[in-house]
Amino acid sequence: MCLNPGDILAGRYRIIAQLGQGGFARTYTAYDLENPDRPACVIKEIAFPESNNSLVLEKARNRFQREAKALRILGQDSRIPELFDRFEENDNFYLVQEFIEGTPLSQQLRQGQQWAESDVIILLREILEILIFIHKADVIHRDITPSNLIRRTDRKIILIDFGAVKEISTLTSNSTGEILTSEAIGTTGYMPAEQYKPRLTPQPYNDIYTVGILAIQALTGRHPRNLPHDSDTGEIIWDYSTSDRGVLQVSDGLKNILNKMVRFHFQQRYQSATEVLQALDSTQSPPPPPPPPPPPVRMQAMAARCLPPGLVGGCRK
Repeated sequence: MCLNPGDILAGRYRIIAQLGQGGFARTYTAYDLENPDRPACVIKEIAFPESNNSLVLEKARNRFQREAKALRILGQDSRIPELFDRFEENDNFYLVQEFIEGTPLSQQLRQGQQWAESDVIILLREILEILIFIHKADVIHRDITPSNLIRRTDRKIILIDFGAVKEISTLTSNSTGEILTSEAIGTTGYMPAEQYKPRLTPQPYNDIYTVGILAIQALTGRHPRNLPHDSDTGEIIWDYSTSDRGVLQVSDGLKNILNKMVRFHFQQRYQSATEVLQALDSTQSPPPPPPPPPPPVRMQAMAARCLPPGLVGGCRK
């Protein structure tokens, strides 16, 4: 169901406009009529799964409550939107979250525009710090794209639109009655290969791959869908030059880190965001201190061997 401006949900949320629509959810801005002093909020609409099996809806409800609880905990951190409310209405699940004023990273990663290495490292560090926080809470985002990273007005990066909630609408049951996810969650170009298998349990290395792809996009100025792959290994080829594309200005240290973040086989990637940060730190260690100055000449010893001032002849032999 598509909501229109002026529609009211749960007797209190007046729709302002539709913000966006993906394959699994719609997003709206709204006013909370019970909190007129609160700025506009964001309402995410997730459709009930399409299934005649009542157990599918039951599992969807349980999953929705679980994911909402996780979002409420994560939202206590200023880098994640705060969760205000959750409810069901008209065969949809709804989440009410904080509206983030800022600029999506997608508006800063323009095609053909290459970022300086120092700026890419700053961005990497910001996102990796968020990953450490959410992964410690056993949450895997699974859809970290430029559109889901907002540069807030205070210049902080905010991570929005967690994929686990959107997965709820894809639940179904097979011929044996087993309840499973019918579609992979993520965005083509940013998803690692194993994420296309929805039955696999999400792991931190899924998000690490995506963040590496984002950094490569910033360095090359090319959308990941436009990057070639090695037909034998499946690895992404991104550090190359052509007649109309010069050699990338990137250090070997950062190049090696990014290559490991986006390895085709997940076992060859970094297994945690902490590992990636440690690798970045090792490439940016401060230069060694200068050698100590030579010891001072022992003038007193020299003076003791010399004649008193005013006498001719210099030092004693």
